[in-house]
Amino acid sequence: MINRFKFKGELEEEWLKEAGLSNLFGESSGDSLESMVFLSTLTRTQKAAVEKRVETVRQTMRKKNKQHQIPDVRDIFRLQNDSKGKICDGSEPSTVRTSENKNEIQDGTKGPKFSLGTDEQKSPLEDMPFSDTDINLEISFAEQAANLKDSSVGKMCKGGGGETLLPNFRLPKDKTGTTKIGDLAPQDMKKVYSLALIELTALYDILGTEFKQQKAVKIKTKDSGLFGVPLSVLLEQDQKKVPGTKIPLIFQKLIAQIEEATLETEGLLRIPGVATRVKSLCQELEAKFYEGTFNWENVKQHDAASLLKLFIRELPQPLLTVEYLKAFQDVQSLPMKKQQLQALNLLVLLLPEANRDTLKVLLEFLQRVIDHRDKNKMTLKNVAMVMAPNLFTFHGFGSKTIEQSEFVMAAGTANVMRFMIQYQKLLWTIPKFIVNQVRKQNTESQKKEKKDKAVKKLLKKMAYDREKHEKQEKTPNDADVPQGVIRVQAPHLSKVSMAIQLTEELKAGDIVARFLSQKSGNVQTLKKEEVCLYEIGGNIGERCLDGDTYMKDLHQLNPNAEWVIKSKQS
Repeated sequence: MINRFKFKGELEEEWLKEAGLSNLFGESSGDSLESMVFLSTLTRTQKAAVEKRVETVRQTMRKKNKQHQIPDVRDIFRLQNDSKGKICDGSEPSTVRTSENKNEIQDGTKGPKFSLGTDEQKSPLEDMPFSDTDINLEISFAEQAANLKDSSVGKMCKGGGGETLLPNFRLPKDKTGTTKIGDLAPQDMKKVYSLALIELTALYDILGTEFKQQKAVKIKTKDSGLFGVPLSVLLEQDQKKVPGTKIPLIFQKLIAQIEEATLETEGLLRIPGVATRVKSLCQELEAKFYEGTFNWENVKQHDAASLLKLFIRELPQPLLTVEYLKAFQDVQSLPMKKQQLQALNLLVLLLPEANRDTLKVLLEFLQRVIDHRDKNKMTLKNVAMVMAPNLFTFHGFGSKTIEQSEFVMAAGTANVMRFMIQYQKLLWTIPKFIVNQVRKQNTESQKKEKKDKAVKKLLKKMAYDREKHEKQEKTPNDADVPQGVIRVQAPHLSKVSMAIQLTEELKAGDIVARFLSQKSGNVQTLKKEEVCLYEIGGNIGERCLDGDTYMKDLHQLNPNAEWVIKSKQS
């Protein structure tokens, strides 16, 4: 019993490290200011998920008689909950809302309105402006599940993947803009990762599904070549040939080769290539691909499709990663299709960048194949059935029982595959409640820094700010901006910034179009798709705005941001 608990405790300790909360235990447990800021922005169900893991680690370490401190879970959240009411202990979802998520910052000053994933006045089910097929990104998925659990609505729209038709899920328009993966700066994406991990765990807790990260048995991997090589090694090789590439060159080339013929070929992806020829081509590619001497004219379309599937299967770590492969599989056991989609959205956020980028290219290609289903007979269901074994079969867990259970789950994983293909555009969206939590973290961190930094550092910062302010005052373009006006800079498009009057209907795309219409410099060489209006600073690191973002609404959310038009980051 102790050994089993010890093992569980070690898993939860790993989970806390992954979530960025390792300084809640160990020798640095007393110095956890950053974690306290982070914890203050969590929703009720997210806090319950963290409490559950901390309690398990605390009990495990007590059994192991470890010397270093593990704070009591009640102490961890005491700072946030003093004078704010008690939080849910996780045993049963409660509809009571604490005031921690209201639009009032801890020192009592008013700030921009952040919705942190809980609906403070009422249950998300009451007067909800969302339909059954709308994906609500404003309220935490786990909070939605907690409210549905005790509601009659929870008995509707059950999951299960046997139906042929999938719901026409859609994202309602958000006036402050939809945030896609790739729109945020790396420092904010790191926060998104931690929040997504906690949110997914909270969602699985509420739905009674165990969320457990797997660990693979260490295996020797090749440090060069094409097939059976880790993605990171492949990209390192490829970036020497094509700087900045994010997708393995062989992967790109195989897709291009399949598409070069026609996607109307009947049985495409389903009919295998000739095994002996595929094996020979594989060996030849290993020898000649990087030399540029491989003759692609000899590669038949079905052989190229077989090579593409072989490439995915031969990856030493699965494309969906060892850590999260089981979680992807378990999505099919969630009770509602909407919850399955929400879980997949969070799992995509958890994938390493190289895996996520490669998966995106694969799913986009598969959709293009499905678009020709009238000719090639490859429907969504057919493509999912053919491709699922390549993504979900992995033999590196070192356990026959796990491998056998994966085999049994083959049909189920095809349903997960259908979801990933059908809803891929939704899956690459960062939920608004998570972006708002990032904003709140940044705001709270900035306030903590101002209060808690040493006097010398604070004075130095004040001197720098004063000097910067004086410089700004001397620059005519940076003079005080009237209320209701923002100043937009476009260093690559114009030498001067432009004052823009905010109106109810003004969108980010309108501002970009205004700059691009100017007839100076190198403007004519740039297209609207190549540039983006960025929200920089204030309560966000950096965010590329979608063209339909209403600027007045966003300015109210982040009044201290700067606005810069620049080329999109590739």
